[in-house]
Amino acid sequence: MGQVRHEVVIDGPREKVFAYIDDYRNVPEFMFGVGRFSPLTEQTSGLGSTFETAIKVGPKELTAQVKCVEWTANEIIRMESIAGFGADTCWSFADGDEPGTTLLLAEFGYTLPGGLAGKVLGGLMGPFVDQAVKHTETKVKAAIEG
Repeated sequence: MGQVRHEVVIDGPREKVFAYIDDYRNVPEFMFGVGRFSPLTEQTSGLGSTFETAIKVGPKELTAQVKCVEWTANEIIRMESIAGFGADTCWSFADGDEPGTTLLLAEFGYTLPGGLAGKVLGGLMGPFVDQAVKHTETKVKAAIEG
């Protein structure tokens, strides 16, 4: 399993940053490569909410179903893959050192399929993840900081 961790300080209150990340409608905007993030349950936030997502990695579109397995308002959102592409995400929120800032920790984990498909995707994932992290940071900061 591949894993990426990234920390960023955002000039905005933790409640605002959390609300932006927690709103499923924003996911395709800030998550690089995500073309679809659709609810599969009536519940669209919090523990037990489930979504279908499609992620474009190079020429390949990967689909997955993810479920929220940990959620505490203004502190943490953890999503785990329950079907399809193995993609887990955890967002942690803390007050920054400066008043009115938020320390956002994003952790992305992924599991590649075996065989030739896994080897091809493995070659694409490094550059994709680097680009995804930069894109996500830029988009979240722009949405919160204006």
